[in-house]
Amino acid sequence: MPEYDFDLFVIGAGSGGVRASRMAAGFGARVAVAEELYLGGTCVNVGCVPKKLFAYAAHFAEDFSDAQGYGWNLAGAGFDWKRLVENKNTEINRLNGIYHNLLTSAGVTLVQGRAQLLDSHTVAVGEQRFSAERILIATGGWPFIPDFPGREHVISSNEVFFLDELPRRCLVVGGGYIAIEFASIFHGLGCDTALLYRGEQFLRGFDQGLRDHMVVTLQNKGLDLRFNADVAKVDKQADGSLRVVLKDGETLETDLVLYATGRRPKLDGLGLENTEVTLDDKGFVKVDADYQTSDPAIFAVGDVTNTIQLTPVALAEGMALARRLYRPEEYLPVDYADIATAVFCIPNIATLGLTEEQARAKGHRLDIYESRFRPMRNTLAGNQEQSFMKLLVDQRTDRVLGVHMVGPDAGEIIQGLAVALKAGATKAVFDATLGIHPTAAEEFVTMRTPTRKD
Repeated sequence: MPEYDFDLFVIGAGSGGVRASRMAAGFGARVAVAEELYLGGTCVNVGCVPKKLFAYAAHFAEDFSDAQGYGWNLAGAGFDWKRLVENKNTEINRLNGIYHNLLTSAGVTLVQGRAQLLDSHTVAVGEQRFSAERILIATGGWPFIPDFPGREHVISSNEVFFLDELPRRCLVVGGGYIAIEFASIFHGLGCDTALLYRGEQFLRGFDQGLRDHMVVTLQNKGLDLRFNADVAKVDKQADGSLRVVLKDGETLETDLVLYATGRRPKLDGLGLENTEVTLDDKGFVKVDADYQTSDPAIFAVGDVTNTIQLTPVALAEGMALARRLYRPEEYLPVDYADIATAVFCIPNIATLGLTEEQARAKGHRLDIYESRFRPMRNTLAGNQEQSFMKLLVDQRTDRVLGVHMVGPDAGEIIQGLAVALKAGATKAVFDATLGIHPTAAEEFVTMRTPTRKD
């Protein structure tokens, strides 16, 4: 008789947990996965997927306006928030079903409920007890809202996808990509929107040139950007609106306050104290290069660890761990260099490789290529918005170190360039590549003269 009920018990059916479960089961392991909320985790249910659907919806307002310059008469176009939410829910339910089928068809046992570690080899889910040779923690992250008077009146990115009505006025608090995305979404849907950030400028960690460009672009769109500002308290008024008092004494009236001030590992009540698992100084599960925790029987992948918090990263980690444990001859460690990412605000942001600041900190002498131009589709529309493109090139090796863009379909364009950077492309390779004309993307292979040189 087997010593344990399962070879691998996974806690969390998000991106990393699902991938690890499917792969391990496919390699012949006996696998179970416990999930208390929804299959697919944050990305599918309250993250990447519904967020991009909402961003599409918000972008139509500009498309309708621009269409007039191309001869279309679209007077009377209206927007139905409830229909958007209902259609989004239908799509997410469809995806939940796909995840269910992917797991069950692979032979994974699904356990519905909140899992708790009783020891290094035992998991409780309600009244059920399961033993496992190995346990994988893949519970992901959870929105963080700081404590302040009136905290109960604000929402996070979890609740925003289920609002009964679209607010007339909205205040988004935060300076990361989630805050920028939702400020763009609400503004695009016609809300009177303000973005509040306690720092000097949003998008900390992104290339400075890109950040500067986005400030001007969003302000030109009419977004109310407030930097060096923070909330002291939020009061709910008799008519249901919110009165926000800032730390400098200024007050704002709004109908919705959305906090997008970061995410924390979702570890509360998990029972880590019953194991040898330790956390780092930021509260993440501490793991080695092979995703093993301080407890030899317990592993962790995805946003509960101090890694890059992106769905493709969690997927790659889940696959790598399954191979390492059950198909070691196929194991390849995850390469965290040159991971492209996109911010689905309006306009889109995409970034790849090093920022200018990071490249200088690493000692590179740079040739910097920058281009700002009005995309062709904006011309007849009378839209003055400009795209921004930037290449960072190492002077000694000619290797392209970083690619950054603001503009339509930025994520789609940067994905292709990520292959080039992973292959070690030089500026000479970019220059030798013929562009597709007329496209915005061709700008990346036609920038010949450095804007700045070290």
